[in-house]
Amino acid sequence: MVYASGIRLPCVPHLYKSSAPSGFNGDRRSTSLSFLLKKDSFSPSEKVLVPGSQSDDPSAVTDQLETPETVSEDIEVRNGIESLQMEDNENVEIEDHGPVTLQGKVSSEKSEVKREVGPRSIPPPGAGQNIYEIDPNLLGHRQHLDYRYGRYKQMCEDIDKYEGGLAAFSRGYEKFGFIRSDTGITYREWAPGAKSASLIGDFNNWNPNADIMTQNEFGVWEIFLPNNADGSPPIPHGSRVKIHMDTPSGIKDSIPAWIKFSVQAPGEIPYNGIYYDPPEEEKYVFQHPQPKKPKSLRIYEAHVGMSSTEPIINTYANFRDDVLPRIKRLGYNAVQIMAVQEHSYYASFGYHVTNFFAPSSRCGTPDDLKSLIDKAHELGLLVLMDIVHSHASNNVLDGLNMFDGTDGHYFHSGSRGYHWMWDSRLFNYGSWEVLRFLLSNARWWLEEYKFDGFRFDGVTSMMYTHHGLQVAFTGNYSEYFGFATDVDAVVYLMLVNDMIHGLYPEAVSIGEDVSGMPTFCIPVQDGGVGFDYRLQMAIADKWIELLKKRDEDWKMGAIVHTMTNRRWLEKCVAYAESHDQALVGDKTIAFWLMDKDMYDFMALDRPSTPRIDRGIALHKMIRLVTMGLGGEAYLNFMGNEFGHPEWIDFPRGDQRLPNGQFVPGNNFSYDKCRRRFDLGDADYLRYRGMQEFDRAMQHLEEKYG
Repeated sequence: MVYASGIRLPCVPHLYKSSAPSGFNGDRRSTSLSFLLKKDSFSPSEKVLVPGSQSDDPSAVTDQLETPETVSEDIEVRNGIESLQMEDNENVEIEDHGPVTLQGKVSSEKSEVKREVGPRSIPPPGAGQNIYEIDPNLLGHRQHLDYRYGRYKQMCEDIDKYEGGLAAFSRGYEKFGFIRSDTGITYREWAPGAKSASLIGDFNNWNPNADIMTQNEFGVWEIFLPNNADGSPPIPHGSRVKIHMDTPSGIKDSIPAWIKFSVQAPGEIPYNGIYYDPPEEEKYVFQHPQPKKPKSLRIYEAHVGMSSTEPIINTYANFRDDVLPRIKRLGYNAVQIMAVQEHSYYASFGYHVTNFFAPSSRCGTPDDLKSLIDKAHELGLLVLMDIVHSHASNNVLDGLNMFDGTDGHYFHSGSRGYHWMWDSRLFNYGSWEVLRFLLSNARWWLEEYKFDGFRFDGVTSMMYTHHGLQVAFTGNYSEYFGFATDVDAVVYLMLVNDMIHGLYPEAVSIGEDVSGMPTFCIPVQDGGVGFDYRLQMAIADKWIELLKKRDEDWKMGAIVHTMTNRRWLEKCVAYAESHDQALVGDKTIAFWLMDKDMYDFMALDRPSTPRIDRGIALHKMIRLVTMGLGGEAYLNFMGNEFGHPEWIDFPRGDQRLPNGQFVPGNNFSYDKCRRRFDLGDADYLRYRGMQEFDRAMQHLEEKYG
């Protein structure tokens, strides 16, 4: 991201010069640079969270020597990668079977690990046959569907056998990245393409020869850093870190893939990974329980950075204090937050993720985000995260692309691993370690930050090898179940929904699918993909189609058909417009209806125009009809409830495309990258009436359903 001159970014932390000696003298506390965090982000009552300590003992890797009845007590290897069993101890029964010899090799002690039981348990795969009773038309594609479910069951069996179950497999963040223990810090990274690796950062004066990592035969690099002599951690909290690798593409310094925080220093282009482990008295502790899942969701879609009325990047703290009470007052019961995962390019709207486990540092620290979520829970609001597992930024400097110097590390190699429209990389969902990474990522946000669920972005792109591009879905079942289906991706979606609903029964899972994939919102045990809701994207398209027509060409029968045209037992989130329609190059419903009249005739002390009167009336009715008929949940993008004028335009400079076309920028202006909530609050403007109608509509649904 490029910072605009004169714009103050309140929560972007700064780097300062340490008073310690510049040379590395063996004491890791001597750093040339350190990361300074805000000290006033939390009230005294919000402090003190003591994490559970993790084992630091380097673990030996065993070969795959399991018999069908046994799995390793401590470590198993799948596709050559070590992993620790990290079950919830109170829910796991371990039976010792002693050593097992197989093909002349001796494994470590064996134990049988059963799936977790109790309230947080992942049910075993069912028969997957109920989908045929729900929709007999699926019988014509039974071969594909049974194959898909068979792949899912096989994957579950393999995860049970080699990893001790999905509950353990989805806790990769306790194995990879930086693991703090009583005696030091262990750092592990999967980078099979690297020829050598070392950990560098402020803590060792960026010396690539100071902390050399060792690689096992399966491509996992590891190093253990013991505590300093006085017991302090070897890497100070807030210091910058990277992994230095000799790769097939040359020498490169990368941000660790499992990094929990990364920051772009003012005046610098690349991001830096930050070792984030604040003192106990500065860690945020959650005060409020997570709300129960409501019968019907009314979702307020929001972007923290652009949520200020001023042309700045807003902070988690300001959103917590100013925007959350507004959402509650308007009558919504859930907030869906966009652009949470760190993304180097601000104008990507958060969809070109570079650091999957790190919250965006533009808006504050990880603890600031936790404070926001806790406040929402205090207000009774669910907090949904717009999570991106459909693709990743092609940024080689800051992200996963070419991480170990190879094209096919986390992604498919060649053209299959590149999304030509989004200019981004596509995950290889058939890779064991990619599954570990993504499943653990989903669980990390639920476990560490207490998110109440997800809106999975770009699911259509995941489920088909054509990514839904230049394809018109007509509803013919052969379009969904054939060679164009990426079964690996669908199996991943089944696994992640299995994990979410098994371990977090109150969590909500929403998928953005434009294709209308049958079984999308049917439980996994019944043979479905397992989402709770799909986004009913056809409704917004229908309204735009109608807004381009004459009034007399609006057909109520066609409107009602679009609103109610959804699959039996598969719930939908209805919306008249989302953030997509608000972006520059598109138009919101209010702008379609009232256009330039919005600039001159929205004040109550001057006459209206027929266009304004018609626009306000239809703006209200479109929302009422959509909420009443469109689905089992409702969504609105922030500001659209009062007909926010104009469009969203992120700060950007001039650009010349690969084809030579020149695209003018906006001089890195934030003027159109904010939300003018003051317009909806002004009692002298007609926006106020539109906002009050939306508020009354939300409270009507709350009371009567």
